[in-house]
Amino acid sequence: MKRVLVTGATGFIGQHCLPGLIARGYDVHAVFSSGTPTGELPSVSWHQANLLDGEQVTRLMGEVAPTHLLHLAWNATPGVYISSPENLAWLTSSLQMAQLFSRLGGTRMVTAGTCFEYSWEYGYCREHLTPLEPSTLYGTCKHALQLTLTSLSEQAALSSAWGRIFFLYGPHEHPGRLVSSVIRALLKGEEAPCSPGTQMRDFLHVKDVAGAFVALLDSETVGPVNIASGNPVAVKDVVQEIARQLGQQDLVKLGALPPRPGDPNLLVADTERLREEVGYTPAYSLEEGIGDTIRWWRDELEAQTNDGARVNG
Repeated sequence: MKRVLVTGATGFIGQHCLPGLIARGYDVHAVFSSGTPTGELPSVSWHQANLLDGEQVTRLMGEVAPTHLLHLAWNATPGVYISSPENLAWLTSSLQMAQLFSRLGGTRMVTAGTCFEYSWEYGYCREHLTPLEPSTLYGTCKHALQLTLTSLSEQAALSSAWGRIFFLYGPHEHPGRLVSSVIRALLKGEEAPCSPGTQMRDFLHVKDVAGAFVALLDSETVGPVNIASGNPVAVKDVVQEIARQLGQQDLVKLGALPPRPGDPNLLVADTERLREEVGYTPAYSLEEGIGDTIRWWRDELEAQTNDGARVNG
């Protein structure tokens, strides 16, 4: 039986991967670092470990001895992760996991990469064509990991793929990110100050991101694969779609914030490998994805209000 170890299993993407892996017949082992995993699935085996602790990583890999590894864990805190020194620690930990995985007889490894590996001056990002020139510590560490894993895979006859994530949104997203911050503000009847939003980006619902990673793990595709929609959309159009669905167009203040320095006008992925080789096509349109995210945040804010009322009562 295929035994998969999922790192970052309680994270934004990881929690959405678990049902898909179960549906494909995997014996799923998931890692969490602290607390108790919420929304547990009965057929998932949970393991607590600090993946930045080498001894705990060694113990974990020995206990599970996975045939497959879906490595999603990394620091992705908004406003922090791009330049955090912790990127170096995650690079070290990821290399250790890959080495142990190979030594223990693992056969298939898929790791989360990022569009921050690409040079952004070209706008259109295609695997094996667009130059890889990361300008941040986050992108540099991810790219260094991808290069090393490629060499390790060739040397150890290990099948490995690398999913480069672009711009995602959806249920359980950090409240400080664009889509979630606008939804939260409008649901509360508050203004949502935004940049002019003329830049074109490639957005994909998190459940589609998770579905793409599960399909990639279950395929024989190797090397880098863009995890994206392949459809550029203006950021302002995403914001206005949120406002349209909530009937709160007057609360959106486009241009109230300045554009970020160095922000490219266009950043979109070529998704031919994902469609043709992996065989994955996103299920959510932008309208459907925004609607799903709004419903989740409405329920979440209502639950928070009810919890607060019980505490105060």
